[in-house]
Amino acid sequence: MDAPAVYEQLVGQSQAVEVLTRAASAAAQMIDGSGPGTSMTHSWLFVGPPGSGRSTAARAFAQALQCQFGGCGTCPDCHTVKVGTHTDVHVVAPEGLSISVKEMREIVRVAAFQPSGRRWQIVIIEDADRLTEGASNALLKAIEEPSPHTVFLLCAPTTHEDDVSVTVRSRCRVVSLGTPPADAVAHVLINRDGIDPEIAQWAALAAQGHIGRAKRLATDPNARKRRQTVLSVPLRLVSMAGCLQAADELVAAAEDEAKQISESLDAPEKEALSQSLGAGGTGKGAGTAARGMAGQIKELERRQKTRATRVQRDSLDRALVDLTGFYRDVLLLQVGAEVALAHEDHREQAAEVADLVSQAWVLRTLDRLVATRTSLEENVKPRVALAALTTALRLPAR
Repeated sequence: MDAPAVYEQLVGQSQAVEVLTRAASAAAQMIDGSGPGTSMTHSWLFVGPPGSGRSTAARAFAQALQCQFGGCGTCPDCHTVKVGTHTDVHVVAPEGLSISVKEMREIVRVAAFQPSGRRWQIVIIEDADRLTEGASNALLKAIEEPSPHTVFLLCAPTTHEDDVSVTVRSRCRVVSLGTPPADAVAHVLINRDGIDPEIAQWAALAAQGHIGRAKRLATDPNARKRRQTVLSVPLRLVSMAGCLQAADELVAAAEDEAKQISESLDAPEKEALSQSLGAGGTGKGAGTAARGMAGQIKELERRQKTRATRVQRDSLDRALVDLTGFYRDVLLLQVGAEVALAHEDHREQAAEVADLVSQAWVLRTLDRLVATRTSLEENVKPRVALAALTTALRLPAR
């Protein structure tokens, strides 16, 4: 069975594409009455590491479900799902560190409506691992007894209970995605984005299979500069002062990135809200409108502040992923494995660290990096988490 056009953006996920293609075909037959009436799975869970394309797969599946041609990629339904304007497709993406019960209750309420088209009401929950306990319970009630026309598509790193509750997971059909190979990522950058082959291959390796990150590295000088700063850290961890300074610099870089993104988004959002609420009006209701406007602007500012916090945490997480790749390279050099390094352009630095530490030391370091990523997800203050990490990674005396 040939894969519909909407799945072209999924890289190295042939098994998942086959499952989704068959499911969308069966769903279409059920709607049209042209098939055996196979029961539709109303809850799906897309799992895979960062960069594997969880949300991309969910959106592509939503396109295929809404498209009368099974995912042609060009019809109005496919286009509006892709750009986020389809009236029957609702995307829940956390602006802050979590998805609240209030937000989930509202989306569940809307999803129960009859679709305006003749197909499905679809809810895509990106980062379902960020559902609060209350939000998870609200979602569970909806997927236990779903409306016959509603489909929930959840995205999470794993099926582990720390990411998705056991009860929610048990009611979902799981679609597992893997990290796409570097060659496949480079192929996409070259053919889709017109990036020079040599740069594309380097970026694909440096991003460790994360397509979005690979594109940023290939096209954004600031992203390359931030990566260079992060990968200079290991050899600088030779004194307590150096460790604390490195932690401060990592946090400062993340704060600067969050500030840049906030400045580009906050003012236009506030201006758009003010205009929609009638800012500058002089009629009889102007005073009442102004009081209502103040409350909504305050709520917008709260959401923007939460978003900035999330952007900062995500930036730090990318730095920790880069460091994880660096120490993996150190271990590969120590054991003499003949595989490509994640950071080939930092081979000399990795070799220098490899000569200073034992394999056991590197394994403990990798564990500490994982623990630090977890602590940031649990809202530990970044400076505390990073200072604890860098001091633990202090190199032994030469």
